[in-house]
Amino acid sequence: MSLQSLVITTMLPVYIRLPFIDKSSNIFEMPITWQLPTMILLTLLFRKKVVFIALSLYIILGLFISPVFHQGGSIGYLLTPNFGYLLGVFPLIQIIDNLNNRNKINVGNFLKNGFIAICAMHATGIVYNLLQVIFYSQFNIFFYNLGKYSVGKIGYHFLTLFPLLLLIKPLKRLKHNK
Repeated sequence: MSLQSLVITTMLPVYIRLPFIDKSSNIFEMPITWQLPTMILLTLLFRKKVVFIALSLYIILGLFISPVFHQGGSIGYLLTPNFGYLLGVFPLIQIIDNLNNRNKINVGNFLKNGFIAICAMHATGIVYNLLQVIFYSQFNIFFYNLGKYSVGKIGYHFLTLFPLLLLIKPLKRLKHNK
C-alpha cells in the first residue's frame, strides 16, 4: 500500500524554473506529470509483479473510488484518450523490467529501453484512441488527440529519462549488494 501511495503522490505536474537575463525567473510547466519517471524507477527497484499490482490498484482506485488520475477519475475516465496512455504503462513496465532482469543497467541500455518503453506506451495510447474514434465514429478528433496526447508530450517524456540517469549507479550498487 505504501508503494501505491508513492505512485499516487507523483502525479504532480513537472515544473522547471527558467532564469532570465534580467535575473527574474519564470516557471515553465511541462505538459506531463512525474508519473512516468516514477513508474520507471519503481520498475527498476521492484519486480514487475509488484509494480503491475500497484498500477492495477491505482487504476481501480481512480475508476471506482477516488478521482486520483491527472485529470480526474471515475468510470467515465474510460472514455477519455488519457486512459489508453494509462494502460500503456503496462507494456512500459514490461520493457523496463526486461532491462532489469538482464542486469545490464547502464546509460546506453537504459536510454535505449527507456525510449522503446515510452514509444510502446504511446503506441498503446494511440491504438486505444483509434479504437474509440472508430467505435464512436468521430474520425475528426483522431488527429487532434494524436497531437495533444502523443506528439505534444512524447518529447517531454523522453526528457524525463535523463534525470533518472543519475540513479543508475546507485541502483547498480543496490542490486549488487542484495
